[in-house]
Amino acid sequence: MKYKMQDKQNQLIERISDSHLVVGVDIAQQVHVARAVNYRGIVIGDPLSFENNEEGFVRLLDWINQLKVTKGFNTVIVGMEPTGHYWLNLSKWFYSQSIEVVTVNPHLVKKNKENRDNTQSKSDKKDALVIADMVKNGYYSFIRPSSEAFEKLRVLMSNRDVIVKRLVSSTNQINRWVDIIFPELREVFKNVTGKGAIATLRLFPTPLELRSMKSQDVAEGWKTLMKRQPGLKKAQSLIELAKRSVGSPQALDAYKLHLEQLLEEFDLATAQLERVEKEVTKALEKVTYTDKLLGIKGLTEITLGGILGEAGDLSKFAHGNSLLRHAGLHLAESSSGKWKGQIVISKRGRSRLRRFLYLATLSLVMNNPEFKELHSNNVKVKKMKKMKSIMKLIGKLARILVGIARRNEPYCAERIQPLTPIAA
Repeated sequence: MKYKMQDKQNQLIERISDSHLVVGVDIAQQVHVARAVNYRGIVIGDPLSFENNEEGFVRLLDWINQLKVTKGFNTVIVGMEPTGHYWLNLSKWFYSQSIEVVTVNPHLVKKNKENRDNTQSKSDKKDALVIADMVKNGYYSFIRPSSEAFEKLRVLMSNRDVIVKRLVSSTNQINRWVDIIFPELREVFKNVTGKGAIATLRLFPTPLELRSMKSQDVAEGWKTLMKRQPGLKKAQSLIELAKRSVGSPQALDAYKLHLEQLLEEFDLATAQLERVEKEVTKALEKVTYTDKLLGIKGLTEITLGGILGEAGDLSKFAHGNSLLRHAGLHLAESSSGKWKGQIVISKRGRSRLRRFLYLATLSLVMNNPEFKELHSNNVKVKKMKKMKSIMKLIGKLARILVGIARRNEPYCAERIQPLTPIAA
């Protein structure tokens, strides 16, 4: 498939011939609805409602085969919305039956729902027909079947996002707890979730407990939880601060119970995050070009795992710009006549992939000499705004990633076009 967008769209339309039975499926949690049309959009057969189980899938296949025989079609293409996770089982089942499955953008389905009857009405049967019409008009995307390694990365990185949110939430709540009960703790430990601060919160969290203790007792308590612990001077400072603390003295038993639960959540999230990141590292070892991509200074394993988990096999992309479109980072413009609108990124793609490409580019700008020089040139010489330069460098990174994956060759800094012309 050619990369140029107009050529690609033409090819998608040309693929649908008069021998195709085009099926649109409206996806739901329990009962799906299917409609069929030919390449001209003429409705074929009656709607079919079927359950989200193997019996329902077999009913759909029998319905499709019957329409193929009675109407004289040779091939079939099935389109569906990627609604949540409900479409995954049906698409994989069709893939096992060697039937081509494509997806349509839910936003476009909403925009095209008035094409048939010029009304804003909505129903499952109508949506299925709209999906079938979009497929025969070429408004569809291919499903990229991913191998075990890429599927594992996608699941692991999605799981990691949930764990990180829980870890951040528990960290924020621990900070709030300290602000209410023992705000002076920050004068001794700048990071409330550091080892010293966490050990203190486990052993003697409230100022009331510390006031009656000696510095030697505090230091001995730290030794039970830490290999390297603060000294007597810091312990004495902590006790003195506890004696004049302005923290709330009320409901301390309830606050201590709350803190115990927050620390349990913090420990659990921390352990789970470490385990998931180890599994990500193992999964990356199964990808043949991982070592080549990690040769880019500033690109970390976790960031690369996020990119590969969301994008899949980068070697399957025709061009780096197709990766940008997959992420929703291609440009969109709204202009009319003499009025020229602002050019923005479309954000019609995978949001998690956009985030990881953005974070990867920031890391490269800070740590990679070539990207650092490119960013500096964009800002100082070309007078770009910093964010515009970052977005431009995301495009460059996408092309580098796809190029390395397709050719399976190492990153070569010299191949990046020099900024300054060579003197004659």
